[in-house]
Amino acid sequence: MPDRSRASARHRRAYWTPARQCQFLAALMESGSVARAARTVGMSRSSAHRLRHRLTAFDRQWEEALVMHAGLTADPLVWTAARAAIDTGTR
Repeated sequence: MPDRSRASARHRRAYWTPARQCQFLAALMESGSVARAARTVGMSRSSAHRLRHRLTAFDRQWEEALVMHAGLTADPLVWTAARAAIDTGTR
């Protein structure tokens, strides 16, 4: 008989919850790497791309995270404001 607790735990981890999306976007802003950001939240790069194509708002936030990453690499002082916006959920 299969171990249902394992299957159910695996199933729970497979969801892109709003919290997981936010953590992914924060990691994407920090690293600029989709693969690294996805690993940070326990998801795959391909599932992140599928979500991006499915949700317009997530796609827009993804683009903003990459723009912010570019700004951070150009001017590290931008980091304080960007991090505060992520922590409070504002933009």
